[in-house]
Amino acid sequence: MIRCKAFVLAFFVLFLQHVSAQQLVTAGMNKVKMSFSLDGEGSPVYAVEFSGRPVIRPSRMGFKLDKDSSFYKGFQLLGTEKRNVDDSWRPVWGEVSQIRDHYEQLVVHLQRKDASRRRLDIIFRVFEDGVGFRYVFPHASGTGYFVVTDEVTEFALAGDHKTFWIPGDYDTNEYPYTTSLVSEIDNKEMVEKSTDIAVRVAPDRYAVQTPLMMKSGDGLYINIHEAGLIDYPAMQLHVDRASLTLTSALVPDAVGNKAYLHAPFSTPWRTVIVSDKAAGILSSKIILNLNEPSKIGDPSWIHPMKFVGVWWEMQTGKGTWSYSDYPDSVTATGALVPSGRHSANTENVKRYIDFAAAHDIQGVLVEGWNVGWEDWFGNWKENVFDFVTPYPDFNVGELAAYADSKRVHLIMHNETSGSATNYERWMDTAFRYMNQHGYTSVKTGYVGRIIPRGEHHDGQWMVNHYNRVAEKAASYHVMLDAHEPVRPTGLQRTYPNWLACEAGRGNEYNAFSNGSAPEHETILPFTRLMGGPMDYTPGIFKLRGYTTVPGRQMHTTLAKQLALYVTLYSPLQMAADLPENYAAHMDAFQFIRDVPVDWDDTRILEAEPGDYLTIARKEKGKGSWFVGAITDEHGRVANLSLDFLDAGKKYVATVYKDAPDADWKDKPEAYVIEQVTVTSKTKLAVKLAAGGGAAVSIVAAD
Repeated sequence: MIRCKAFVLAFFVLFLQHVSAQQLVTAGMNKVKMSFSLDGEGSPVYAVEFSGRPVIRPSRMGFKLDKDSSFYKGFQLLGTEKRNVDDSWRPVWGEVSQIRDHYEQLVVHLQRKDASRRRLDIIFRVFEDGVGFRYVFPHASGTGYFVVTDEVTEFALAGDHKTFWIPGDYDTNEYPYTTSLVSEIDNKEMVEKSTDIAVRVAPDRYAVQTPLMMKSGDGLYINIHEAGLIDYPAMQLHVDRASLTLTSALVPDAVGNKAYLHAPFSTPWRTVIVSDKAAGILSSKIILNLNEPSKIGDPSWIHPMKFVGVWWEMQTGKGTWSYSDYPDSVTATGALVPSGRHSANTENVKRYIDFAAAHDIQGVLVEGWNVGWEDWFGNWKENVFDFVTPYPDFNVGELAAYADSKRVHLIMHNETSGSATNYERWMDTAFRYMNQHGYTSVKTGYVGRIIPRGEHHDGQWMVNHYNRVAEKAASYHVMLDAHEPVRPTGLQRTYPNWLACEAGRGNEYNAFSNGSAPEHETILPFTRLMGGPMDYTPGIFKLRGYTTVPGRQMHTTLAKQLALYVTLYSPLQMAADLPENYAAHMDAFQFIRDVPVDWDDTRILEAEPGDYLTIARKEKGKGSWFVGAITDEHGRVANLSLDFLDAGKKYVATVYKDAPDADWKDKPEAYVIEQVTVTSKTKLAVKLAAGGGAAVSIVAAD
């Protein structure tokens, strides 16, 4: 009898736990709390709060599948699991030398109530600064092979936030940012007016791209993105301007489907990072922590570096990618007729190698070296490039030997012209060619419409392609810089040879368009760079008169170009200007020579998206610090507290700053350099011009 009563009591307790779980399950870390429940329709619902303030109001979760168009309701809760994790790991390279991975995990197990009995798990991880969650279709899910026709994950916002956004274009992220309230988002006019050659279509006029940065009226900073994008399309966000609800909008394939999957399968993580300080967003490591550890067992061959190259010559019209002028480029015998303007010629590349060697710059990028550039863009051709045939004036063997003698690495360029299928066929041959000729790195490009026809840059097929390229490059010990790819989601942890991406509006837009507003670089760290490093190509010193287009100029001062080496993080940084333009300002160029690309520590000293940013970073394995401060179109004073320095030690700070009369528009190249002795108690007040900045190197005094 006693045993019977004990059994009944135990069953009753389990029943109460089950009922409670059906109604509400919670997890939290310090200020960040999340809750999960099933609503009256059996729809999964989650919510997030920060210090008791709502961040994400109750929001639905789930999918529409080819096998089940309502795979977002009619669920019952089978059970939950919780665990706490507090670990740390060391990145191969990065902004810090060690990363703490501290979270509470909640797993909910769901099953459809209907006859299908299909299963779905949702994993939540709650960190000190936000939440990540992903869907898992378990092996026993009952789905087998299936097609995702839509994902219905919602982010119901708690207010009409100030938002920094770009349109949800399927093929490019290279837009200027718009700042507006959520209720005012409308990308139709922006897409119609865009002159970006990569723009294809933004079919949803109320869709925006992630990472999406917001600031609430009561001072919360909120960032929504994703982590670990593998075998799945990129997530954009559809904006319901009335309800202030964002809903996942996956990039489709050629026939309109979103993803082709087979259980077991785990989706990418959806991330919500939140802080009451802007600096907290930039300091977050949630996206990296949600990615898988490195797949490269011995990463000793991976080396962050600075580089120069012929790229800016072509961007500004001084030279060309092509050897000949198209269409009058072929003789009767089929030979190419040289135009005399081809930048990637042997003697010119030697000039860049000499410059790199003289100034301790490790790499030289050469674009336009291979046959095919005469008619490469816009014709949807599949076999434009073979990636191994140089132009007649580019001697691969001679240049490889010359670079090696100068202890400089040549960087390969593989432009695919959007023909990913062609590149897939040539990849092994292309990487073997790099190995044979001493190329340790490659910059890939995907300008144009994607082949296979109808696929998009940010769809599942291309996501898998970019990841295959990273894996293939790793197998040949080649480092990767991808241009025109899907925006990054932290996969540099898994593939640390994937040093950088473009996937955003870089410095090049100041060459072939009207450029970007002075605020642009103060927004990028809160948006595009949340997912990973960007090859922004900073370091332009000739800020006006670099093209034949009247009135075209950079929208920064020279001092701000220096500061970008610190504020726009990348382990692969280009000194993008021409050697002769650096020769006119070798005192300022000293900062580019000195600034590292790998760091032990990073401190966000001041930050406000769209306005200003000041960052200090400690050089990897050394005691030197470097500081970058930038501002928007408004001049201001950057206040630098140097309390991150070792107490009791003296340092020499070299300050590269805007001259008193500097201004991005009227006097952008005016700067001054001064040295001052500092300690951990020093506070520097540095005046920044409109569109300006300051760069500081801090080394221990002798």
